[in-house]
Amino acid sequence: MKLSRSREPGPRTPVTLAVPALLAVAFLLLPLLGILARTPWGELAGHLTTPGTVEAFRLSLVVACWALGLSLVLGVPLAWLLARVRFPGKAFVRSLVLLPMVLPPTVGGVALLLGFGRRGLLGPWLEDTFGITLPFHTSGAVLAATFVAMPFLVISLEGALAGLRPRYEETAASLGASPVRVFFTVTMPMVAPGLIAGAALTWARALGEFGATITFAGNLPGTTQTLPLQVYLLLQEQPEAATSVSLLLLAIAMLVLVALRGRWTGTPTAPRSPEPGPQVDRAAPDGVPGLAASPPATSPERWSLHADVTGFNQLALAAEPGTTIAVVGPNGAGKTTLLRALLGLTPRAHAELRLGNTDVTALPPHRRGVAWVPQDGALFPRMSALANTAYGLRAQRVPRAEARRAAQEWLDRLGVGHLAHRKPAQLSGGQAQRVALARALAARPRLLLLDEPLAALDQTTRAHVRHTLRTHLGAFGGVCLIVTHDPVEAVALADRVLVLHEGRAIQDAPPADVSRHPRSPWVARMLGRNAWPGTATAEGIRLADGGTLTVAEPLPEGVDALAIFAPEAVALHREKPTGSPRNVWPGTVREITAAGSRLRVLVTSGQAPDLVAEITPEAAAELGLADGTPVWTSVKATETTLVAL
Repeated sequence: MKLSRSREPGPRTPVTLAVPALLAVAFLLLPLLGILARTPWGELAGHLTTPGTVEAFRLSLVVACWALGLSLVLGVPLAWLLARVRFPGKAFVRSLVLLPMVLPPTVGGVALLLGFGRRGLLGPWLEDTFGITLPFHTSGAVLAATFVAMPFLVISLEGALAGLRPRYEETAASLGASPVRVFFTVTMPMVAPGLIAGAALTWARALGEFGATITFAGNLPGTTQTLPLQVYLLLQEQPEAATSVSLLLLAIAMLVLVALRGRWTGTPTAPRSPEPGPQVDRAAPDGVPGLAASPPATSPERWSLHADVTGFNQLALAAEPGTTIAVVGPNGAGKTTLLRALLGLTPRAHAELRLGNTDVTALPPHRRGVAWVPQDGALFPRMSALANTAYGLRAQRVPRAEARRAAQEWLDRLGVGHLAHRKPAQLSGGQAQRVALARALAARPRLLLLDEPLAALDQTTRAHVRHTLRTHLGAFGGVCLIVTHDPVEAVALADRVLVLHEGRAIQDAPPADVSRHPRSPWVARMLGRNAWPGTATAEGIRLADGGTLTVAEPLPEGVDALAIFAPEAVALHREKPTGSPRNVWPGTVREITAAGSRLRVLVTSGQAPDLVAEITPEAAAELGLADGTPVWTSVKATETTLVAL
């Protein structure tokens, strides 16, 4: 039986595009085929082993390697500057980097001659002061090759750096790593593919450089006569030998490009499969062996928090050692900005920060003693869990053996010690979060900042990690701020809840007080309540969107207030009710969703804001509720609470 190979479905290629594309491929391929067809294969070895060719090849390798080294020394910092620093004239500097790529090589050679030649701008000073003469010297060939080839390194590495999210570097800084240490231990390993690709292209381009070299450095055998210049001379006297040497250069260039597999274009490569490691028992979420047997370490030092934040965020914050504060609020309220201000990482807000008896306001992020755990943990992907956890201690110059021993202890305390040698890609979400927490605590911070640390976890795993987190925060000697959107986390983990709105604190109280008397519509809705803002009247509240609401215990007239009532307090009727309810409105069912064993019904009305009612499935069936069903809603005055804003 004949088997047909299946093809992935996709759009058909238009002929008007396919034909020119094939012509372009043929145009590029034909010259290469010409070299292959005209190469004297029988004499190839003899042509490539002549003394002149061997010497030119040796010199080309020397020049290319020196040009690569010079490009790395100068180009890597330049790429970082272009990718990470804003400064006047940045577009002009980038244009200077690109210029050698579009400039005719001979013009580049002339420019080098006028800049570094004996009569150039810098040449006489180099010769008189240091006795250095660059033209017609091997160093001149290196300079010419570097001028032409370095842009490939800078552009490739700049793209890699620009694509690297800064949270890894910011996290490393919060663990105590200096900018230089962050650059060499975090940044460079993460952009290694881009660096390798740029370095390979730079080396290959330097190996094949011709125009700038012959113009600036000349064509002196054994001194500046590289392999491309040898091809130029052979073409005039021995065309067949020139073809053979050209084939060698072509083969080297193709090998470099094939080895890179498209990395210089920014094409993502398939990630390597994780190394095999011990399997974790999935019956218990995330596997928490030894967690109960590893009590948290009690910090011998205690650090209070005093912060005055200005800018987008404007608030004063104070807390005693051991306090955990949940920071809540809608998107854009300034939660992450507050954390970054305490870290010293944002110009949007500035924090006058005192930890314990030390004013750290003027200190850079890596010297503040403020550890940050971003939402995804930001574990360094090329380090094991143990190396990640020991990173902060090593940045603080703790000896390697001692740092690894302390890191292993922290991993054991958080129940992931058996995963110490795994890379982040081999960890589950809950495991990675515990490693990130262990890394932050191992760095011995004075202030711990957690940005939605449990948001990416499933409910079961979240409960286990929340228990672990609560256990170890209880022994932490500093202050912890946790940004969260989960009311369960706020109640379970925090001693206080800080509610932000547009960068300002509108409530700072224990979780129970915030639950009973939320002063923010967003917080009330987060807690599952209906919340209607308005102005207090003699009988209740005049709603901001029109209409009135009667309450049993009104506030003084004219006070900005928030009317709060639970979804269970809302009654639904198919006919207008009579009797005791004083707050009755017609409406339309817009959405019905399940909430455990009950249903939550969203009702819209032209006479009142949207509200949510919670009823049983039996009641919904009895009322015949569905999307678009007209209903009447009622709320008893005794079921509504007014909170002054």
